[in-house]
Amino acid sequence: MKPNSVSTIERRLSAIGWNAVQRGMTLDRRDRAIATVMAGIRNKHAAPPRQKEALLPEDLIAMLETVDRGTLRGMRDRAMLLIGFAGGLRRSEITGLDLARDQTEDGRGWIEILEKGLLITLRGKTGWREVEVGRGSSDATCPVIAVETWIKFAKLAKGPLFRRVTSKGKDVGPNRLHDQEVARLVKKAALAAGVRGNLSESQREHLFAGHSLRAGLASSAEVDERYVQKHLGHASAEMTRKYQRRRDRFRVNLTKAAGL
Repeated sequence: MKPNSVSTIERRLSAIGWNAVQRGMTLDRRDRAIATVMAGIRNKHAAPPRQKEALLPEDLIAMLETVDRGTLRGMRDRAMLLIGFAGGLRRSEITGLDLARDQTEDGRGWIEILEKGLLITLRGKTGWREVEVGRGSSDATCPVIAVETWIKFAKLAKGPLFRRVTSKGKDVGPNRLHDQEVARLVKKAALAAGVRGNLSESQREHLFAGHSLRAGLASSAEVDERYVQKHLGHASAEMTRKYQRRRDRFRVNLTKAAGL
């Protein structure tokens, strides 16, 4: 059995459960008969989760150079890449942003542009959280300037922040961008910039996704781990460490600390 077959079984079991509910019945996946079989399948066939490659600052800068900053689509894409990285945002959080509070029913948060940076308020699984995105040291890589530029030239006043660009790149539509577009953008820009160029194109296609921006910030921010944890909205430091692809795992050496 291939590893992805396990995921297929999981999805189909969920679909059966949903169908049962629609028919007024119940399917308890925690039932011993089901749970035991699924545990055996996972233990024997499931592969360890594959982490997406972290995009580091030098990678992101190279990716920005592949985006045409003179077009509306290019302005939007630059803003998404920069705010996604600097905010450590999930792809759904990027596309779920509105220009201000309580503007849409499907929004997941909103932005406030302040003198020192961008304040992002997000609705998560455990409640609301705020993410502060400071202004960058260079206009070319500043996420706040990128967002301001996109808003200005797209002539946005209310509603979703990131939208589809229509009419051969000349107009901005009213509809919110789907979060899958973030993954496509990251993948396309990373390939165009030659990130991990030592690998074949087919190998590189599977390395990058929207999560690469979030992992990139966690891996490159040289600050106390507690600040990274808060920024990403993680409940535990252990979860944050899973995102830190190049951290020193042996920085705290308990062997030496114990006297050996």
